[in-house]
Amino acid sequence: MNKPAQLLLDRLAITGSALCALHCIATPLLLVLFPSLLALPVGDHFYHMLMVWLVIPTSSIAVLMGCSNHKDTKVLALAVVGIVGLSVSAIYGHDFLGEVGEKVATLAASLFLVAAHWRNYSLCRSDSCEKAKSE
Repeated sequence: MNKPAQLLLDRLAITGSALCALHCIATPLLLVLFPSLLALPVGDHFYHMLMVWLVIPTSSIAVLMGCSNHKDTKVLALAVVGIVGLSVSAIYGHDFLGEVGEKVATLAASLFLVAAHWRNYSLCRSDSCEKAKSE
């Protein structure tokens, strides 16, 4: 894949992680303000699993493409922590951490992913990718 595709994937992954964080923050507030939202068929677990299935491939592809060019291990480490954190909190978080713990773990994992993609995006927009290719 080319550089524009990789930058687009980073943008999509940042957006997905931000949506996860926004969902965790806004859902309790919206349910208090608008209790009729409880009638919607999209359950909390369904949303988490959907986001995990969308975020993991997008994040993995974007980070691996970027890291293959700029060779920055911080991006890879942040992404792995974020992806593993999101996966574990989506699958086991509610059972082991409770509702609040699951939300905190999901927010933390989302922040790791956003940091990874922001760094990846920044490095790939700079000359770092071109320098790494020529070395």
